[in-house]
Amino acid sequence: MENINQYIGRRVRNYRKMKRMTLQQLADAIHKSRATVSKYENGEITLDVQTLYEISTVLEVDMGQLTSYRPEPEQEDLGQMVEPDGESPFFKADRLWFYFYDGRYDRLKEAVIDVHKGIRNEDGSRDAAMAIRSTTATGRSSEVYYNGNVLYSDMLIRFSFVNQYNKLEQDLLYLFNPLELRDFTEGLLCGISSADLMPCAFKCLVTLAPTDRYDELRQRLLLTPKELRRWQKMNMLIVDNLG
Repeated sequence: MENINQYIGRRVRNYRKMKRMTLQQLADAIHKSRATVSKYENGEITLDVQTLYEISTVLEVDMGQLTSYRPEPEQEDLGQMVEPDGESPFFKADRLWFYFYDGRYDRLKEAVIDVHKGIRNEDGSRDAAMAIRSTTATGRSSEVYYNGNVLYSDMLIRFSFVNQYNKLEQDLLYLFNPLELRDFTEGLLCGISSADLMPCAFKCLVTLAPTDRYDELRQRLLLTPKELRRWQKMNMLIVDNLG
């Protein structure tokens, strides 16, 4: 059974890798040796509160995200929490890329989602993190980080995220689990925008590998007049102030 030192160390390693930091970079940031940080991550040394705080600050996560230790359930209970069977690569992926078109800024945005397969919560979900990246017309790039979890079912995969810097901003990402084997699927990203405090929903495309075919992506992500008419007829979408 994994002890609390190993659990916290594994969390530190996962979040460090999510930020694409090396062991040496984290060690330099908290003024420790590389060997010491390696022992933290392997659970060989117990982290004191001050060091834990410094690490959480550098990794830009709450301390609770590193220390929310729960003992592993007994083996006979695992049957209620396992992920669905099947060959879908979206069940197996520990990293996904997704793209959506933000009409407010006339900009295609992309994001990377990391799923921590080794971290399972009491409700059967897995921890996940998302970084949304965008580039302005002037070439300036920015990233917004989210933490949350993912639940799997036969037809849908649901990610639930909270903005690291604004806890009031929560987003849901629903992916349609394709029945056939392919490397992309469609989804819906919805929530409350922190920019204008308005509800928002975006059609998105999720892939198993990154792509740079942005013009093609933009066309696929734009809502067509036919889609709008169909959704309005079913009372699934209300659109006002059309140009």
